[in-house]
Amino acid sequence: MKSMVIHPGATVPTSRRGFLRRLSLGAALFAAPGAFAEELLRTPRLTEGPFYPDKLPLDTDNDLLIVNNSLTPAVGEVTWVSGRVLDSRGDPMRSALVEIWQCDAKGVYLHSGNFGGHEQQDKNFQGYGRFLTGSTGEYVFRTIKPVPYPGRTPHIHYKVKRRGQELLTTQCFIKGYPANEKDGIWRGAGDDRARAAVTVDFAPIKDSRTGELAAHFDLILGATPEI
Repeated sequence: MKSMVIHPGATVPTSRRGFLRRLSLGAALFAAPGAFAEELLRTPRLTEGPFYPDKLPLDTDNDLLIVNNSLTPAVGEVTWVSGRVLDSRGDPMRSALVEIWQCDAKGVYLHSGNFGGHEQQDKNFQGYGRFLTGSTGEYVFRTIKPVPYPGRTPHIHYKVKRRGQELLTTQCFIKGYPANEKDGIWRGAGDDRARAAVTVDFAPIKDSRTGELAAHFDLILGATPEI
């Protein structure tokens, strides 16, 4: 099974190396306990939906573009999604398991009941990944920019677990996407501040030779990490 290296010293293309270095520096800035004087707005809880994988793939790492040791990447706009898992005081949460899942570029989930679209499924897209946070609470995934499908605006599903307990289930949306306003789940996230907390920029990575994107999505929980 493949293993994705994510530390800044890894041998990766320049744009990825720069992105991961910025991620590391940003995490260090916010790693100090009590970095925020006021309580942060907690990430709204949103529905898990019907397509959490009913059978996890053999490959569950944080690189959703490559399945096992395949040489063929998934179809879609390559996107690095990163952030931190924090409590409401801004303290990082160590050993939190961050899971993401999303449909492929054709709108098909890794699930036995996804609209009967298995024949169109991108077999090179992992569809699900997970990442265990370290002392800074940071996580990172390489995936594709989410796409719409009938009835839903583009989104990525998130779940955070720790020591076997589910702490948060939510979704991440694309800032400025026109269909957000018509999406019942996005509208139901709460007031403007709550919706803004689950809506982020998917911006081009500077100097990327392949047009990669980056999105930063922090997950703010109500639980306080153990010292």
